[in-house]
Amino acid sequence: MADGLAEERRVGNLPQETSRLVGRQAELAQVARLCGRSRLVTVTGVGGVGKTRLALAAAEAVQAQFRDGAWFVELSPLRDGELVALVIAEALPLADQTTRSVIDVVAEYLAERETLLVLDTCEHLAEACALTADVLLRAAPGLRILATSRRPLNLADEEVVVLDPLPVPEEGDLATGAEDAVALLAERATQAVPGFTVTDANRPDLVRLCRRLEGLPLAIELAAARLHELSISELAERLDDRFSVLGNDREAVPDADPPWHQALRTAIGWSNELCTPQERLLWARVSVFAGDFDAEAVRRVCADDRLPGEKIPALLSALADASILSWVPTGGGDRYRMLDTIREYGAFWLQAAGERDACRRRHVAHYTSLLRHFADRFLTSEQVPLYWALVPERENLRAALGYALDEGGGVGAVALTAVMWPYWTCAGQPREAGHWMDLALDRAPEPSADRFTTLVWSCTYATYRGEHAAAQQCADEAQEVADRLGDLRLAGYAAMSRGMALAYAGEPDAGLDLLRRATEIFRDVGDTSGMCLAAIRSCVAHTIAGDLDAALAAFAKARDLLGEGNEESYFTAFILISSGIAQVLSGDTTAAGQGGRRALELQFARDDLLGVASSLSLLAWVAAQEGRYARAACLFGAASAVLALAGAAPFVGNPKLGALHARFDATARQALGDQRYEVLHRQGAQWPRSVAVEFAVSDRDTPPTVGGQ
Repeated sequence: MADGLAEERRVGNLPQETSRLVGRQAELAQVARLCGRSRLVTVTGVGGVGKTRLALAAAEAVQAQFRDGAWFVELSPLRDGELVALVIAEALPLADQTTRSVIDVVAEYLAERETLLVLDTCEHLAEACALTADVLLRAAPGLRILATSRRPLNLADEEVVVLDPLPVPEEGDLATGAEDAVALLAERATQAVPGFTVTDANRPDLVRLCRRLEGLPLAIELAAARLHELSISELAERLDDRFSVLGNDREAVPDADPPWHQALRTAIGWSNELCTPQERLLWARVSVFAGDFDAEAVRRVCADDRLPGEKIPALLSALADASILSWVPTGGGDRYRMLDTIREYGAFWLQAAGERDACRRRHVAHYTSLLRHFADRFLTSEQVPLYWALVPERENLRAALGYALDEGGGVGAVALTAVMWPYWTCAGQPREAGHWMDLALDRAPEPSADRFTTLVWSCTYATYRGEHAAAQQCADEAQEVADRLGDLRLAGYAAMSRGMALAYAGEPDAGLDLLRRATEIFRDVGDTSGMCLAAIRSCVAHTIAGDLDAALAAFAKARDLLGEGNEESYFTAFILISSGIAQVLSGDTTAAGQGGRRALELQFARDDLLGVASSLSLLAWVAAQEGRYARAACLFGAASAVLALAGAAPFVGNPKLGALHARFDATARQALGDQRYEVLHRQGAQWPRSVAVEFAVSDRDTPPTVGGQ
């Protein structure tokens, strides 16, 4: 448990800046002051003016004023406005597995908290961001929102701060004053050329360069990155030439909305000209990535005869040296990202070159391949490392889904959703899964194996969300596809899906009949994985039906099918929880406790909120059954806190399991008395998740003391 029980991160998730904010002290003070008095503050300005950098500095400055922290929500990789609330939930972090809308879950979570949300890069989703902000601000009086956008959100009481370029000295003014642009250029020049200093000799060229770039920070940084190959005077001369040739040519760079500064259009175009042909080509091709990405993904998506794969690492380094890409330090290897303004430029030239669709198809193919590899190894010990390897790719997974849906016919989209279920399952994202699967199914109505698999998992996720009618509809459609394809194995999965949906909906006997039918089919066709999944779901159905002996027998069968020594995590934990429920009800609390503690370790290692809540709940049942009521009250409190994060009722809202949960909870309350129970329950609810898990796994009765409790 050493790695899994790491200390909780500090309140909030503001990224650590790698370079200091140069100038902007008046603007910083203004934004910080407005965040204290206004519910919504929006920093606006043209691309490249430094909105995000200023917002992060302001959030850092005022973070201590917010009891529940400051949270950064990056929206630039997102292209679907319906997912804005989900991305906010993901940042907080929350995981919604209920029938309610995500915005309701986020609003409920924030309602009693004092929080600052930083919504970064809202302009392309302005309407969705405005609607989301309005709902959250109405629901949560302690919430403040700091947004960055190229245009205001146009909400009542919105305070707008228009960020201008940095001040630049007047032509020929060599005195101090209006120095911020020059200071930024000098500081970034020092990074490009160690030992660089401002002198009386080079200062006129520095001023001339800053004036030519109109004090725009991104343009200045792009210019400074070239000082390792050009002197200040050469840089100024070349940029003068660039302006004289292209300064009035609006076709040279696509306009953003609102239009880019001429200085930025020219600086980006000039930086592009200074790149080698291969660097320019790679710049255009990597514009298909969202968020950050690694060199291997670039090689898979961007390499061909014109860009040999072995040259990709050196070309990425060259683009990073030129500030076209930013290097992102991680514990899992080098990753890169591109500012939106730079990406827009690359995307324009990619489309102009006629390569956009081909690059997007390779992007979709790459991520489909990664997900298929994960799906093929889901029931093995590779499950957890493969899942964590995909977590940094979530923006690119969403981008791939968007590209696939844009492609005619939707065949690529349904192929992608058919192999994405392991990621969505481990990530605890049944609602986002349902969103994308519904879109893919609408675009690809023809019967196919991929459509079938998508329907089966759509049924599963609807069941997890408690949407029983939708789950049954998906199961019925899956059966129709299996019949049309004439595939007996698929018919087994359709029967299993319908059986699980019926069991969760309160019809366990009907569900068990279908699960038995599915098991027979899997045995006949030799599908061991299918038999294992059917046994797991039969264990749950038997427990709901009250047949504890049959539930434990199904549990043992599932364990045998997984295989001795198999370190698969998700279904192993699922089995342990399901069998643990049956063991508690049959009086074997020792076995239930052992299984519950192991399940909790596995779920915490995957950051599975709903799984952690289920394990904590099971262990609370065990403690109540054993008469260890103080321990039970603390665990019920800890479980309730995690359930609030997941936006879920105990055990996915299953009515029978929910009633059992309430019964054990009431037993502990009655034994302790209301006052003592409330103190211990509140104590458990206030623990950091790592402390709650450590206490639960330790099996001790004495609660830990945390933060003066």
